[in-house]
Amino acid sequence: MSRSLRHGAFAATAIVFSIAALSACGAGNDAQTLQVRPDNAATTVDSIKIQNLNIITQPEADAEGPAVIAATLFNDGAKREIVEKISLPDTGATVELKPAKGSGPLVVPAGGRLVIGGKNNASAVIENGREAGKNGDVQTVAFTFSQTGDIALGATVVPATSFFEKFGPSAVPSPKPTPSDDASETPGEESQAPGEESGSPSATPTDSASPADDAAAGDTADAGH
Repeated sequence: MSRSLRHGAFAATAIVFSIAALSACGAGNDAQTLQVRPDNAATTVDSIKIQNLNIITQPEADAEGPAVIAATLFNDGAKREIVEKISLPDTGATVELKPAKGSGPLVVPAGGRLVIGGKNNASAVIENGREAGKNGDVQTVAFTFSQTGDIALGATVVPATSFFEKFGPSAVPSPKPTPSDDASETPGEESQAPGEESGSPSATPTDSASPADDAAAGDTADAGH
């Protein structure tokens, strides 16, 4: 065998070992693809691919209200996958799942995709947004699929501003009135009510004895003489 052929054989063997090693990393419950990767919120396990995963909180850091999970799920398999649950391990947060229309489970069709978050898409809402973590943190998000099982990866916690505004929580709490606002509104309402009752000229006692009436009375007396 010539030297060039031997080099080619060695290169081919190295490629085979590399592919085998990558395949081993992507299989099983202890696969590296299941580990949290804070620098890349995307992963692929079997036929399921998760991309663009983020936890989006209220636009104001101190605002109370829900947070949401945004992600795009791809299914390259021949069977549909149902998202049975999404959770935030090691937290007390609960995630409520709703389809884009009607009621029922979140379905990733075979050969298709499912978008979570944004207008007219499925939603995954964390009722108490503060339990999702602080902005800038990386929080583990665990997906449970009907066929593939559990997939967990890290998601960055970001506020619903700039690019993430249209994917953020739809329920933004309105500001609560301060005590000073309540005090300024109450006297205004009380001052209007008395004015409406006593402001009519016909209700004043002086209208019954006006100067015009006195003059008319004098003319009548002169006519009688």
